[in-house]
Amino acid sequence: MARVQIEAPPSWLFHTTLTVRVGDINYGGHLGNDRVLGLAHEARVRWLASHNFSEADVGGAGLIMADAALVFRREAFLGDVLDVALGAAEVRRSSFDLVYLLTRPADGAEIAQVKTGMVSFDYTARKVVRLPQGLVHCLGSVA
Repeated sequence: MARVQIEAPPSWLFHTTLTVRVGDINYGGHLGNDRVLGLAHEARVRWLASHNFSEADVGGAGLIMADAALVFRREAFLGDVLDVALGAAEVRRSSFDLVYLLTRPADGAEIAQVKTGMVSFDYTARKVVRLPQGLVHCLGSVA
């Protein structure tokens, strides 16, 4: 079986700290895969807010997630404090990838890598649109 590979971006644009909550734990007693995607979502919302954006408005358009992938490296448990680093890759005319690295500072363990493919979307017209320039600037690239 081919394994998913997620490449780290050239640099990290944002860091935030999140704590594993009871609702994040699955029947195996560790952080669930669906909740890793939820933690990435929280980090993305915080990054956008740091630029006075939201997923509904990134400077004239919204964002929609086109795809997602995650790779587990280690388990995380209830109460673990995680650092989530966020970076951008593959910035195009109407889309870009966000890459997330979740680590546990207490022991330096890499918990997971996540990639979400984001698309600039006009929710009123219900169509894909060009990335707003303010967002392109925040991504550190020219689309």
